[in-house]
Amino acid sequence: MSRDLRVADFVRDEVSRILQRDMRDPRVGSFVSVNDVKVSKDLSYAEIYVSSLQAEDAEAQQELIGVLNKAAGFFRTELAKRHTMRTTPKPRFHYDELVERGPRLEKLIGQAVSQDKARQDTPGPEELDQSTGPKVED
Repeated sequence: MSRDLRVADFVRDEVSRILQRDMRDPRVGSFVSVNDVKVSKDLSYAEIYVSSLQAEDAEAQQELIGVLNKAAGFFRTELAKRHTMRTTPKPRFHYDELVERGPRLEKLIGQAVSQDKARQDTPGPEELDQSTGPKVED
């Protein structure tokens, strides 16, 4: 496993702990989860993707990201206390919309499958002619 992936795993785990135990800002809430972390190759930045059950609209999501990015220095200081690396990546928070897109996409796929099945169950014009049976001429 490459160094940037190991650092990303470390940052993900520690930021999750910091959010649960040390973050005191009520705007953040207790239902924030760290979904993914990508660390630059030179380990100078950590792109942290979070989501929250409490941030239901775009305005609440932007407020959450704003609060977390303003607290980036706090997160960096806490991360620096917990490792022995020479440098600590600067955290940059982003809202992870994939968590919300997943159920929406599943719903759309389910609708498409049911519509496709309904079309298959409905007889077409060719099938209607065959269902009347062969015509018998005397």
